[in-house]
Amino acid sequence: MGASDAAVIKQHLIDPEICIRCNTCEATCPVGAITHDDRNYVVDASKCNLCLDCISPCPTGSIDNWRVMPRAKAYPIEEQLVWDELPVEMSADDLAESGVDATAVQAAPVVTAPSPTAGEDGVSTAQCAATLPPWSAAHPFTNLYGPKAATRSITATVTGNVRVTEVGREYDTHHVVMDFGSIPFPVLEGQSIGIVPPGMDANGRPHHARQYSIASARNGERPGYNNLSLTIKRVLQDHAGQAVRGVASNFMCDLQVGDKVEVIGPFGASFLMPNHPRSHIVMICTGTGSAPMRAMTEWRRRLRATGKFEGGKLMLFFGARSKEELPYFGPLQNLPKDFMDTHFAFSRTPGQPKRYVQDVMREYAADLLPLLKDPNCYIYVCGLKSMEEGVVLALRDVAREAGVNWETLAASLKAEGRLHLETY
Repeated sequence: MGASDAAVIKQHLIDPEICIRCNTCEATCPVGAITHDDRNYVVDASKCNLCLDCISPCPTGSIDNWRVMPRAKAYPIEEQLVWDELPVEMSADDLAESGVDATAVQAAPVVTAPSPTAGEDGVSTAQCAATLPPWSAAHPFTNLYGPKAATRSITATVTGNVRVTEVGREYDTHHVVMDFGSIPFPVLEGQSIGIVPPGMDANGRPHHARQYSIASARNGERPGYNNLSLTIKRVLQDHAGQAVRGVASNFMCDLQVGDKVEVIGPFGASFLMPNHPRSHIVMICTGTGSAPMRAMTEWRRRLRATGKFEGGKLMLFFGARSKEELPYFGPLQNLPKDFMDTHFAFSRTPGQPKRYVQDVMREYAADLLPLLKDPNCYIYVCGLKSMEEGVVLALRDVAREAGVNWETLAASLKAEGRLHLETY
């Protein structure tokens, strides 16, 4: 490699205009090269090894941006954090002025680094989490509306807003229904949308979009209507427990019927349910991570009602602090027992030991194992990032206790699009 080649870097950047701040890239990066503040997600050029692990999971494509430039002029994270848009690419003349031969542009390849190895506990979520959808999933439409789409955003009308956790409890979660009228907005179970809150942030800039998973089936919250629903928890404190009002969540939870909402999206091309007959679905979630699970369950319920779909088994592991704080607890009780196996895990029930979804998974290992081994079974995990490793460890333990080679199984779960993680 010549001197000019060594001076060239193909810098990985995130487009702030279309990023929906879903944290997928930062959670996926195996080397900790991605970070964020309250405005932007950015890539540290000194840490990024161009492994490309973050590319496929990104729901918007904002992560797939590169700039060939002199290494000495690589954009620092401090500069990226204040961007509202990406800088223009350097021309051949710009490179030449920096002492870099334009032919060196071709000498800055993107190379794939080895996959991260499992830690001491023998589990790596990157080794088993799929980035491809199930082979039988319907074709998703993505990025139809947004900053760089043909239409920048569209307006939906609120047609319903109902609290779905017990009134008087701290965990205030709402089921919000929005109608798009005659504007096409096709969605699938497992996809998400971006909500753009009105107003400006503390720096006088428009608020960026917040991502919410769709909680309704593909043919609408009300079948045959161009509408959808979201499951939104009112945020009143940050992760450190400090009092703070979430901009988008409080805006959404306070909406009244007839109010208008600015929407972008839809997003998501891998966290999609299988459509082939006899496919099984295992759903593992906490709190508002139940939104895509509700969507999948409702679509299967509607198919079952037609009598024309021979669906496989459904199993749900649902965690919350208490049953009063678990969204949709009442409706879940009314589902036919032969339709779905439902198991709850409550971590704050007075007088009872703490139980998390991974604990309940181990308790029902005998029921979970046949599905885990079945190539027609697809597993979906959605909730807080802190649950991800525990769930994968539970899957590993269920397999190993039955004499199943976890490493082989994990590889097949990833390659066959059978294990999908969407945590935040």
